[in-house]
Amino acid sequence: MSHRIPIKVRFYELDPYNHLNHATYVQYFEVGRVELLESIGLGLTTLQEQGIQIVITDLHTRFLASAGPLDELVVETEVGEVRRASTSWTQRLLRGDQVLATQEITAAITDTSGRPVRMPEQLAATLEALINR
Repeated sequence: MSHRIPIKVRFYELDPYNHLNHATYVQYFEVGRVELLESIGLGLTTLQEQGIQIVITDLHTRFLASAGPLDELVVETEVGEVRRASTSWTQRLLRGDQVLATQEITAAITDTSGRPVRMPEQLAATLEALINR
């Protein structure tokens, strides 16, 4: 199941060429993941209260086209795989039907001190239910 969230490019996110700054794409993708977790009742605060953190260990972003001032975009987020102590996600940044960027991440499940731990069953089951099969 894809989670979608709209985002509008703001003027202060532009580089000197009047394009969306490359670092902002990564921030938009982070918003997509955080909002997906919130939508399923497992926001970052809730996870932290349970002693769990989702920590990015690998990130690959591919830039295909630039976004500009006031563009209305959509971040599309999908859970790709759930493993014992990690998960993978795929994301796309869209302007209409045009894909502007893609991102693949791997994230470790850790305790609040950053030590890797096995994913709690509730979190694993909830994330597995989101995988497009």
